[in-house]
Amino acid sequence: MRKLLIGIIVITILSSSKCEKDEYDGIPQMDYKEAMRKFVIGISEYSKHIYSDFIIIPQNGIELMSNIGEINGAISTVYSNAIDGNGQEDLFFGYENDNEATPTATVDYLNNFLKLSADNSNTILVTDYCSDHSKMDVSYTKNNALGYVSFAANHRDLNNIPDYPDYIMNENSNDITKLSDIKNFLYIINPENFSSKSDFINAIKATNYDLIIMDLFFNDNIEFTTPEIKLLKKKANGGKRLVISYMSIGEAENYRYYWKTAWDNDKPFWLDEENPNWEGNYKVQYWEKEWHDIIYGNNDSYTKKIMNAGFDGVYLDIIDAFDYYESK
Repeated sequence: MRKLLIGIIVITILSSSKCEKDEYDGIPQMDYKEAMRKFVIGISEYSKHIYSDFIIIPQNGIELMSNIGEINGAISTVYSNAIDGNGQEDLFFGYENDNEATPTATVDYLNNFLKLSADNSNTILVTDYCSDHSKMDVSYTKNNALGYVSFAANHRDLNNIPDYPDYIMNENSNDITKLSDIKNFLYIINPENFSSKSDFINAIKATNYDLIIMDLFFNDNIEFTTPEIKLLKKKANGGKRLVISYMSIGEAENYRYYWKTAWDNDKPFWLDEENPNWEGNYKVQYWEKEWHDIIYGNNDSYTKKIMNAGFDGVYLDIIDAFDYYESK
């Protein structure tokens, strides 16, 4: 849900005749893109072993589709096969400022990688941030022309169901059983505008979106239950739909169930600085086993909680955390 604003840091690495320094500020030098690929693949292998149809969608960090992180590289087949789609924010609107067109050079750059994913049978979900109705129309039209499924969000906080357009784009009564079936989606991970869980559930039930991307928790700390998620899997017109849970894997959030109060004063070694743009969100050394154990691989993990609640998949955020560590 967030763009990382990364400056360019030039580092001089000192070496001697005996050895070369291979760490900077305690952070090991490595292929950070490959480390994130392995992380996502691990989540996929774990969850699909339990439920083969569980859906994996990384958001942003689309460069991981290339084995070298560049558009002239070959497709990373193992990574591509581990996921079911790619989410991309700000493709046509919102990259620099909400409700402003994304620069053409950026559109072209992102689209080259998105096409690489789409050509390997992955579904592309685009979230543009624009509030003018004319710009929302442009977003839907341009994404539809490319074969992408899109959502024009009029609030970056993703806390509402937009009242425009009057009818959901490509609205249908089809039974949606796999990601490639979807023709539209709703991205609503912040239920702050809803007075209660039941208020939120009833509002979603009254829509005909093919896919709902939401949070496992209502207002950060109250989990949605399996019966509640089951209620959300039916559109108002009677068709079945998919419900997927948001999960940040590139940052730790101090309002999540896994956060220990001791970390406020004594952080574990893999927990790094707070994101200056999002209070309470901390960079993590996402390649470390301690963080992996929080996210997946055991019955107490975040992924397993999502599966136990009955969600159809996960929408993985802060995939582009590799930008932060590469800049070091």
